[in-house]
Amino acid sequence: MALYLPELDPVDLQFPHPDTALDDPNGLLAFGGDLSVRRLIQAYQQGIFPWYAEGEPLLWWSPTPRAVIVPDQFKPSKSLRKFYRKSGYQITLNHACHQVIEQCAFSRGEDATWITPAMIQAYKDLHDRGHCHSVEVWQDGQLIGGLYGISVGAVFCGESMFSLADNASKIALWQFCEHFSAHQGQLIDCQIMNPHLASLGAQELPRDAFLKSLAHMKCAILTADCYTPQLITL
Repeated sequence: MALYLPELDPVDLQFPHPDTALDDPNGLLAFGGDLSVRRLIQAYQQGIFPWYAEGEPLLWWSPTPRAVIVPDQFKPSKSLRKFYRKSGYQITLNHACHQVIEQCAFSRGEDATWITPAMIQAYKDLHDRGHCHSVEVWQDGQLIGGLYGISVGAVFCGESMFSLADNASKIALWQFCEHFSAHQGQLIDCQIMNPHLASLGAQELPRDAFLKSLAHMKCAILTADCYTPQLITL
């Protein structure tokens, strides 16, 4: 029997409820619409995100379980702490968001085919409107790692990360967890679990538990300078 997949209206920003997402493929909710700032913000506020490859229809997802990191529970290993002390890496926030987005697409090659040119531009637009934020790792003035994602109240919806040097993305995440927690951030959404996220301490939540947490946290107000461009090395 064919499964029904709703098509989004090109004007109406309403999404189907995430509970109606397919089981196979896990979390596929709808197709169509666009990558406008307004639609993307609506999506993230409901626990929905776009994920598709070049040449495919625009697909929207809300999988279960959901991979998350609780920032104040992130515990870097002793070896990572030792490496960081000797690395000379410098970590900043929102100093080069457009570059980070591009690097996440280009440095990972075939592993990032879902970061299409349209997605790159959409998240740049989100950053320019104050919704998308980046963490950068620098060495000798060169960008060597980082991550980016969308702010939804006390939730940070992580999109992608990259690393051009040892441990750069791990250190970006560690330092952001400490910074985010210090500014009353409560949850980092990592979307879908993989071995790398598991190694960083990500845990899984059923969709309904994640959505309840998101509904509770999305209206929370963080400390005023949480996303102000700054050095965040702690």
